[in-house]
Amino acid sequence: MRRAELESKHLAELHALAAEAGIERYRMLRRGELIDRLAGGEDGGERPSAAKAEPAAAAAAPAGGRERPRRRRRRRWGRRRREVRVQDLLLGDGGRQALVYGQSREACTELLRELAAELSKGRGADPIALLVDPSPEELADWKRDAPRAEIVSAGKAQHADDAVAAAIRRAEAGERITLLVDSLSRFAESFGGGEEAAELFDAGRGLAGEGSLTVVAAVERPA
Repeated sequence: MRRAELESKHLAELHALAAEAGIERYRMLRRGELIDRLAGGEDGGERPSAAKAEPAAAAAAPAGGRERPRRRRRRRWGRRRREVRVQDLLLGDGGRQALVYGQSREACTELLRELAAELSKGRGADPIALLVDPSPEELADWKRDAPRAEIVSAGKAQHADDAVAAAIRRAEAGERITLLVDSLSRFAESFGGGEEAAELFDAGRGLAGEGSLTVVAAVERPA
């Protein structure tokens, strides 16, 4: 696939292509590195086909006699490994909390965007992304990589309060909501300190109704 075509795709589509290509640890790669691999870098080479493996199999057969029946290899595991989705880890009965710790602001943001893209693939409610004072470039990246996420740009504390209140109302009405906060560190620095940040992180606890509110918040390493 041509590089121009890869660069036009969303991150979720790139991940799907990487999984098909057998690229290891593709979720840990930055977008540019992932495109390099898919465009023909390392891990992008041609895999040996079954046709190329046939001569070696023929050489192993005893000369002049019938081919020795192959022993059936036992599976190492009794059951096939079940695919674990992000929804299985984060969305359960009642609210949950998760901290994403990153070495930099960019690393936190990139990981949360990937989570938003994964959560958008499920059948439940699309995630809410609460972005604290984002730059225009950050907003553009979010809209490109997680187009189905509900993005809230919080330039003031009231914006964040309104977004959390709306998420709580939806959860109490029966929805299973995921709130992604980018980031808890910036929220504390911009809107009043650690006590307010802790209150935001605990927003999903003790809700009435059958729904749930899961809060996934990024925490940045101090410079």
